[in-house]
Amino acid sequence: MQLFAVLLFIFLLFTYIYLRSLISTTDIAERGFHNYPFIGALPDFVKNRHRFLEWTTQVLRECPTHTAFLARPGNVLGILTADPLNVQHILKTNFRNYPKGQKMTYVLRDFLGSGIFNADGHLWKVQRKTASYEFNSKSLRNFVMDNVTIEIQTRLLPLLSRASQTRRVLDLQDILERFAFNNICKLAFNVDPGYLDGDGTAGADLMRAFDDATTLSADRFLYAFPLMFEIKRWLNIGSERRLRESIATVHRLADEIIRSRLEAPNADQDQDLLSRFIRTEECSPEFLRDIVISFILAGRDTTSSGLSWLFWILSSRSDVKRQIREELKAIRSKKGKNITDGFGFEDLKDMHYLQAAISEAMRLYPPVPVDTRACSGDEVLPDGTMIKKDWFISYHTYAMGRMESIWGEDCCEYKPERWIEDGIYQGENPFRYPVFHAGPRLCLGKELAYVQMKCVAASVLEMYDVEALHKDTCPQLLFCLTLRMKGGLPVTVTQREHHRFGI
Repeated sequence: MQLFAVLLFIFLLFTYIYLRSLISTTDIAERGFHNYPFIGALPDFVKNRHRFLEWTTQVLRECPTHTAFLARPGNVLGILTADPLNVQHILKTNFRNYPKGQKMTYVLRDFLGSGIFNADGHLWKVQRKTASYEFNSKSLRNFVMDNVTIEIQTRLLPLLSRASQTRRVLDLQDILERFAFNNICKLAFNVDPGYLDGDGTAGADLMRAFDDATTLSADRFLYAFPLMFEIKRWLNIGSERRLRESIATVHRLADEIIRSRLEAPNADQDQDLLSRFIRTEECSPEFLRDIVISFILAGRDTTSSGLSWLFWILSSRSDVKRQIREELKAIRSKKGKNITDGFGFEDLKDMHYLQAAISEAMRLYPPVPVDTRACSGDEVLPDGTMIKKDWFISYHTYAMGRMESIWGEDCCEYKPERWIEDGIYQGENPFRYPVFHAGPRLCLGKELAYVQMKCVAASVLEMYDVEALHKDTCPQLLFCLTLRMKGGLPVTVTQREHHRFGI
């Protein structure tokens, strides 16, 4: 017993010395997180993991460098940063030193496999290169415009019209996810799932499985002890059992999509994204399935997240809605278009204030609030923070949108005007606004995302008043792989009187 006590004391002593050696000599309090001997920031982490984004944002705002060291049991050691210079360093300047890393990809491998958002090295390069051909296609713009317009006119607006007539409460977050799901499937795989048909509840089991898969996969990062999810996974119990069942459902969908493309008469000639990957050397069934799931995640969850937060914000900002509608009215008047006409690509380019309103919503509620990399070699970040090999580093996009040093004293206010200069929308430095990431991993679908979001927002705002049931209370943040609203976004829809358009 005494020998055990001595050995335990020696182990704890060396563990303490090791942890102290990892932390800079800078005062721990100044670093932000309270990293205690042996257990790191575990007490505060357990206390705040249900509000992880708000907690870590508060910590980073109080740090002089907006960068903090975080330690947790299980050798989880790393850096959280909201400094644009650090973001530029890890995403561009020293990109090769910051891959996704084995720890990050392992946690998400059951769901995302080796898809583009969970891949490094050769596999990532192959997918990036293949996908870039599709997104650079000259015909893609017209295809997306036609596709989005048809989906809006034949499914989304009729669904809203029926809801306005019956006074039915809609979960707008769910509706927008279904809309985006249909679009990405048609664009990337030439498959139309029709998940907005009828009352907009088709494919409910699949949509629920996809939600569970993303949420439960992200929850793995929030375990107090990372080994716990491994044990539950091995025993196939609790959340890990639900995750396995959800992933199996998503895999069946992906396999059906792949099979339909392989059996199509003109599969070899089709130019959709999946057909391009089918013709690559890497086209194993598992690889193609990972491709399908990754692009569904990118196409469904990101634009729907941005639009959901936009419509929630606009429910309490009649001044912003009025300005958007005035802009739309001016565009129609200039082009001689009726309100029943769809918007063209050139029309979208003139929607400067609407793009500002969307960008501002994503500044405060970015679809991907935190992104993480692994460090391959020791170095010092631009703000003077030391980082060591095998540590993680997360750039905190959600926190960056709330930094006075980046956006000024009104950083927490929703203010589309900050994006407008002389009536023209002005983009922001991607390292100050990494909503679409930056550097070599800059989002390929950035422009297409804006096209889709502007089309939807313009079409809905012209014809309907969308009122969130809880417009004065911020929805609880659901931190999964993207930023969603816990419990959805319940709204009522009222058809507008067109003769009073713009008032």
